[in-house]
Amino acid sequence: MPDPRTVLMTGAAGGLGGLMRELLPRLGYRLRLFDARPVEGEPEAVTADLADTAALREAVRGTDAILHLAGISLEAPFEKILHSNIEGTYRLYEAARQEGVRRVVFASSNHAVGFTPIPSDGDPLVPVDTPHRPDTFYGLSKSFGEDLAQLYWDLHGIETVSVRIGSCFPEPTSVRMLSLWLSPADGARLFHAALTAPDVGHTVVYGSSANTRLWWDLSGARALGFEPQDDSEPYAAQLLAEQGETDPKDLEHTRIGGHFCTRPPTWPH
Repeated sequence: MPDPRTVLMTGAAGGLGGLMRELLPRLGYRLRLFDARPVEGEPEAVTADLADTAALREAVRGTDAILHLAGISLEAPFEKILHSNIEGTYRLYEAARQEGVRRVVFASSNHAVGFTPIPSDGDPLVPVDTPHRPDTFYGLSKSFGEDLAQLYWDLHGIETVSVRIGSCFPEPTSVRMLSLWLSPADGARLFHAALTAPDVGHTVVYGSSANTRLWWDLSGARALGFEPQDDSEPYAAQLLAEQGETDPKDLEHTRIGGHFCTRPPTWPH
């Protein structure tokens, strides 16, 4: 696939959106920004809800690809998740279909497989074809998004890379995150690979850096051309000293979704 240069990025006002607003232009992208909230310092950004189909279709029109980061990123009542994450993602794909955009990168989440057990030492890494085991309504919406992407590939030929993001922050903030951390620079590298790899159909990949304590298999992401360059291990000693080792008898310490499985943080947070 030729390098797309004009990319619609939804969720541009969010935490991940803010990181990518800074990093993706360095890789040559022209970003068209879309969010339900105003994007600070970006007067040309489109401020609209995904339910505003006219504004959404206008934002999609003329772009080469879509990076879909929008939506509620924590747990919330089902009605809110339904409106924002499920119906919103459906409307995005409909706009892409109507405007002839053929590539979407969908921000899925580790919480689509949140109840999957963490591999023990010596066990194989969690494969990308592990069944959906969402830990919340939020995780359920990401499972839906992956299945919707598959449907739009099979029915309409819209290609998607669904990236099950671990935790993309400037640095890891918990012992659990040592296994799932995606550095912002590696996040930009992964999105670039997902936007440009040829013949992806619908491909699901895990999104994290090359962490020493990695839980899941990154071979799918590497097959797209992703070469992670960061590792959370330099942060390990301090986090372990501050937070202690994980408890193997505690459900949140034995499942990929962590505390989302037992006491999920709620939106807004």
